Amino acid sequence: MRTRLFYRLLAQRASRRFYSNAKRSVPENRGDLHEISGSNWRAALKEEIAIGVPKERDAVCIYRVPINIRQVEPKAYSPSVISIGPYHRGEERLQEMEQLKWKFFHRLFDSSRPRIKLDPLINAMEELEEEARGCYWGKIQLSSENFVKMTLIDGCFIVELFKELEQHNFIYAPSIQRWMLPTLRRDMIMLENQLPFCVLQKLFELKSNSVESNTSLRDQALQFFTPLLQRDPTLNCISKEVTGRHFLDLFRSSILPTGEEKNKTSDSYKSTESKGMETDLTNTMRSATELGEAGFIFKKGKARLLDIDLEKGRLNKRVLKIPPLYIDDYKGTLFRNIVAFEQCHRECKPYVTSYLFFFDGLINSAEDVELLHHKEVIHHSLGRDKDVAKLVNSLCKEIAYDGYESYLQKVVSDANNHYHSKCAKIRAKLVHHYFSSWVVGISTLAGMIVIYLTLIQTGCAVENHSVTLLACMKHGILDPLFGHFSFTFTEDEREGLKSKLASYFSRLFNFTSIKDVSERLKSSFITSQKDDETNQEYQSKKT
Repeated sequence: MRTRLFYRLLAQRASRRFYSNAKRSVPENRGDLHEISGSNWRAALKEEIAIGVPKERDAVCIYRVPINIRQVEPKAYSPSVISIGPYHRGEERLQEMEQLKWKFFHRLFDSSRPRIKLDPLINAMEELEEEARGCYWGKIQLSSENFVKMTLIDGCFIVELFKELEQHNFIYAPSIQRWMLPTLRRDMIMLENQLPFCVLQKLFELKSNSVESNTSLRDQALQFFTPLLQRDPTLNCISKEVTGRHFLDLFRSSILPTGEEKNKTSDSYKSTESKGMETDLTNTMRSATELGEAGFIFKKGKARLLDIDLEKGRLNKRVLKIPPLYIDDYKGTLFRNIVAFEQCHRECKPYVTSYLFFFDGLINSAEDVELLHHKEVIHHSLGRDKDVAKLVNSLCKEIAYDGYESYLQKVVSDANNHYHSKCAKIRAKLVHHYFSSWVVGISTLAGMIVIYLTLIQTGCAVENHSVTLLACMKHGILDPLFGHFSFTFTEDEREGLKSKLASYFSRLFNFTSIKDVSERLKSSFITSQKDDETNQEYQSKKT
């Protein structure tokens, strides 16, 4: 894109030069106009080629936000109270804070304080002018004097502000109003509102020669911007190797994942592609509700903000460890500017962009936010879970992103592969249809208890009927039968044979009709008793 833009500007410049030369050298003979104009055009083009294509400046680190990204949320990229650097300098709505800048600048050279000379500061800024200009994208429409004056006043304001905040543990500054500090912090982290860190470091060193300071400028800046993420200092130890070309780059470097997480590249994608797996299973993260239904467990991580890990838990479950994220009114501005910086700066890998796309897939509704809030993964002060979901889903709009260069690609791939396994699918369907809420869950449990009790009652009834069947079979059928053949068997043989026949008949009959069989056996038992009584009466009369 930059190359096409350069050649377009080159063609426009050649065209303007061509027409200006043509106007100056219009011949008296109009017939030769076309030939002369053509020769001038060729000469101008050859001259431009001879100049050569200027190399892109490697020192560029402060950019204007691209139009397609800015139009999503314009307020997130424009300062509201203070201008730092050349991009928003001179805007009428920011002129009130210029008085505060001058107040801090005059106080730096107050006679009651250790003497700080102005000339060394001016000389240092003049020496750094070319380097500082090279840090900005595009041409800065400021003269040399105005540019040096801008860097001197803005830089001294920042250094003096940090010094005053350090004396009060970065909680408040007596020279500014209470409402102003959070707003200053928000404006000074924006991509278009930056000064090169080399300028601030030089001013800090010259000031420190006259005033003792126990803290470096880097540490002061990190302490100043720490409330933007509300991170726990005991869990987020910042290495001394963390540096940056400006405040936004420095703060971004302080939240990057550890070395192990950084080494996770798109190699896992290549391995899954070689196995023939579908690519859509490894690119987009499932929502928290869907993962919870499939048996995933969310736990609060204890590492840097971007250190997300997926582990195997008990019963083949997956444990997703995510460090807590605190969301407030200023979090959108912070993340949007970091993402814009990663999109513009070619030396930056899209760590924060990958992190936000991970959360964009993880949060699709207020239910997802509620689940993660219950697991202490997300804390917010926006009032409604719906507002949190809307904010997270809007952070990645108009952002060019390749999921396979993400440092979280392996986590997303493993999570989606487990989600699509058979056991996880079955569990997700059961939970979704029968345990989607506490009302549905209680109804399902009540139904299961009723079915269980019904089975127990049926089993007890079957057992009672089987006992009745055997008793009726023995006393109603076999006793009368063997009574007529008592002369053939002995008493022991007769009892053994009756037991065997009773067990045989009990296996022969189907117990689904036990009630009918038992009723028949009872009637035959009564009939046999009546026959016995009749025979006894007949024998007594005969005797």
